[in-house]
Amino acid sequence: MISECYISGKIADGEKKNRDQEERKMEQGNITKQMIEFHKTTFDNTFNAMQILQEQTEKMVNMFLEQAPWFPAEGKQAVNEWVKTYKKGRETFKESVNESYKKVEEFFGSIEKTATKAKAGK
Repeated sequence: MISECYISGKIADGEKKNRDQEERKMEQGNITKQMIEFHKTTFDNTFNAMQILQEQTEKMVNMFLEQAPWFPAEGKQAVNEWVKTYKKGRETFKESVNESYKKVEEFFGSIEKTATKAKAGK
């Protein structure tokens, strides 16, 4: 009788430990998710500030080119091509980063769903 109580107590302790571990995993998952969201927001804000700066610089360069009759047409065309290239590169970079964040969010979302299902199954 004593050994049965001892064994059942140990089983209850083991189940409690498992629940505690699952709760810690969920909490760690939430913290990780919040960190990723914070990082993405920070990136988006920084990227937008950089984009605004580049657009303002483009306007200034265009004004300079319009007011500089001595600047050759080939040079103006080269600058315009350069502007198009960096805009395309900037857009490609932003799309790539957004795809990466989406993959990270899906990964951590699947982990969270798995932990929730495991917790519900117990």
